[in-house]
Amino acid sequence: MSSDGFDFEGLVRAGYPLQQFQSGERIFVSGDEGNAMYAVRTGSVAIMSAGEVLETVRPGETFGELTLIDGSPRGATAIAREPTEVAVIDERAFHFLVERNPSFALDLLRRLSRRLRAMNENR
Repeated sequence: MSSDGFDFEGLVRAGYPLQQFQSGERIFVSGDEGNAMYAVRTGSVAIMSAGEVLETVRPGETFGELTLIDGSPRGATAIAREPTEVAVIDERAFHFLVERNPSFALDLLRRLSRRLRAMNENR
């Protein structure tokens, strides 16, 4: 793991390239089928629903995890807020990360738990 909490170089060395998005470019749209989550290396991503920003994802943070975990369609839209580079983590990469660093899965569960608690508090 790097100092920002995510081992981007380890993914690249394992053959998982990084992907770049321009400001305003959609990474995925609500309702899309998906089989990957993303980790932000540089830039930031707005997670939106019904025209409202639910969350801004910054370097070292992840998004799109639920679709990877449960195979359901995307529940929100992800848009790059500025030039952004992400690691695309498909199921194979997810298993690589969990096997190489088991704390990755625990960190992911903690992030998902914080998001769920924040949603419940905002009701």
